[in-house]
Amino acid sequence: MTRRIAAASRALLVAATVALLATCATTQPIRTSLPAAEVAAAQARQLAREAALRGEPDWSLAGRIAVSNGRNGGSGRIDWQQVGPRYEVSLSAPVTRQSWRLAGDAAGARLEGIDGGPREGADAGELLRAATGWDIPVAALAEWVRGVRADGLGPAVVSYGADGRLARLAQGGWEIDYRWPDAAAGAASADAQALPARLDARRGDARVRLIVDAWNPGEP
Repeated sequence: MTRRIAAASRALLVAATVALLATCATTQPIRTSLPAAEVAAAQARQLAREAALRGEPDWSLAGRIAVSNGRNGGSGRIDWQQVGPRYEVSLSAPVTRQSWRLAGDAAGARLEGIDGGPREGADAGELLRAATGWDIPVAALAEWVRGVRADGLGPAVVSYGADGRLARLAQGGWEIDYRWPDAAAGAASADAQALPARLDARRGDARVRLIVDAWNPGEP
């Protein structure tokens, strides 16, 4: 049964793997040694961003996701709706016309669309790992995807790019690299609530790459 579930899940994700992984090919963000005053300003902007975004807990996004565990990889379309602590994540592979849906909140999660029927569990990340083999930190990703440090994962190490924007976040054993929408120099300070265009999260062999095609901030 476990093998059938894993095979079905991999079939869902594998449809567009090569194309999306090529699109997401990682190049390390430029690391520039900013003067102390600029680092302090970047940190102040980041704290202001996080405070503002936490004040808007309802949002949604549409994009493309690619995951891998060192041996197997797959990809598909993703739609994520967040209303406070409650989330609903839908993933689909257009070629195979397969899809699954993960919904839940801090109390637990339910995964639908897998072989053997729906599954439920207290932790969304553990539920996905058991059903699909993928390591996706769902609760933390809901924060990281907006460029915000996750609560409950301990301290984070933050690096900033030459433009003063968040470039890398290391937390909970994960490293997340960010790319932002194209903007003129200095736009980071003018657009404190800008949202990332792409992130690449990794821990060991596990990797999650997400390209956001459309953000709907403040809209469930």
